[in-house]
Amino acid sequence: MLRFLLNVIWLVFGGFWLAVGYAVAGLVCCVLIVTIPFGIAAFRNANFCLWPFGRTLVKRGGAGIGSALGNVLWLVLAGWWLALLHVVTGVVQCVTIVGIPLGLANIKMFRVALWPLGREVAWIDDRLGFTR
Repeated sequence: MLRFLLNVIWLVFGGFWLAVGYAVAGLVCCVLIVTIPFGIAAFRNANFCLWPFGRTLVKRGGAGIGSALGNVLWLVLAGWWLALLHVVTGVVQCVTIVGIPLGLANIKMFRVALWPLGREVAWIDDRLGFTR
């Protein structure tokens, strides 16, 4: 119940617009055809931004050298400033007591903004750690 409440608060206070931004970036990347893998990663980020509490990022099996090279390209072109924005926004949100969970969720998105390829979003199961 707490995760649901935190996700609703997150959605109202920025998560929706963050997801819209990632979705627009994903559309642009898919239109350009060559950057479709980055578009898929941006859509994954948008999905994660909509409902971050109760989910985590895990490495996807079978991600090889293509993902690593794509991540380096992503890091140089977009990843570093997206990750920086997540961290700065998270720190600002942590200024108030109510904003601390939201700030921590924003800081948690640092990894997905920095290195999105070769990862997938998984639901956290309290008993087992995570499920796919």
